[in-house]
Amino acid sequence: MFSKSKINEPGPKAAETPAPAPAATADKSNEFKAPTTTKAKPPASVLSSDLHVEGNIRTTGDVQVEGTVEGDIRAHLLTIGETATIKGEVVADDVVINGRIVGRVRGLKVRLTSSARVEGDIIHKTIAIESGAHFEGSVQRQDDPLSAAGAKRITGPESAE
Repeated sequence: MFSKSKINEPGPKAAETPAPAPAATADKSNEFKAPTTTKAKPPASVLSSDLHVEGNIRTTGDVQVEGTVEGDIRAHLLTIGETATIKGEVVADDVVINGRIVGRVRGLKVRLTSSARVEGDIIHKTIAIESGAHFEGSVQRQDDPLSAAGAKRITGPESAE
């Protein structure tokens, strides 16, 4: 009545069912690879309003300054808060100025908000100046404002005087 061949017949069907499972496992391995290729962006470093820094700051990340910095700052995205004062050169891909800077600003995108106070030259690729911003200095557009050569070009005529 019963034969071994009937027992073996369901076996291949069971083998066929797990075949899609390895494909699903392969999909899961892709899911695990995706988070490692797209790293979560770390939050911006914040220098609080009661902080006074004497020296240069350099990072490839984002910085938000609310305090006072006497030195140069280089970052990816730099936000100068309304209570902040920077005395030195600022170099960043994106610069948003709400506070005061005494020194040169170099950035691909530079934005002066209505509360900004800038005393110094601005070298930029794109710039936006809101109504009410205070600015004393020169503005120069360059395709590569972050390069050291761009900084020397604007200081050249000043040193010749």
